[in-house]
Amino acid sequence: MPMPPLRSGHWLLFGAVAVLFFSMALWMSRQPDHAAPLPWLVDWQEAVIEPLSEEDLTLEQLAELAPGELWLQPRPEGPRLVYRSEQDREEGSWRLEAELQLSDSEHTSLGKALGKGADEQPLSADMLEQLGGHRVAVLNMVPMAEVSAARLAASIGPPRLRVRTGDGEAWVYPQQGLSAHLVDGKLQLLHLVPRESITH
Repeated sequence: MPMPPLRSGHWLLFGAVAVLFFSMALWMSRQPDHAAPLPWLVDWQEAVIEPLSEEDLTLEQLAELAPGELWLQPRPEGPRLVYRSEQDREEGSWRLEAELQLSDSEHTSLGKALGKGADEQPLSADMLEQLGGHRVAVLNMVPMAEVSAARLAASIGPPRLRVRTGDGEAWVYPQQGLSAHLVDGKLQLLHLVPRESITH
């Protein structure tokens, strides 16, 4: 039995369906991929980011999560104690550097210990253990591999503020004492301080 001839209404229906499918395919191709969070950074929100924001993160706590070394570093304004660690993650390695809070008397005694030398000095594991109760004042984390802004947002949420910088953008999370520095949508640095340093 021969098929009935197609009428103009049929052709219009076929055309509408074809346009609909084409538009849907184009829309789906333009949707951004859902970025996977960084699992360790999600965990660090409770273990590191929140305690540091409340000025309650100790060197001992940080060293348990990220083993590393303690260094005595000369500075014109007075010596610093910095803790350094390198962490291997699934997305690549990260370099961490934390500065410890020091009292005036500690600054003075460290200055005497350092003398007039201009070079950094590694401190022993015994010193690291003795100073374990000191609070972390600043923590910088630098990714050595490419980490997209989308993965950062998937890990710690969208920023409260976005500020244009000379070569990129800064994402600011005041309640977490955290700022992220990005260039071309790629993370360059995570900078963590007590929230009082950002909100006041």
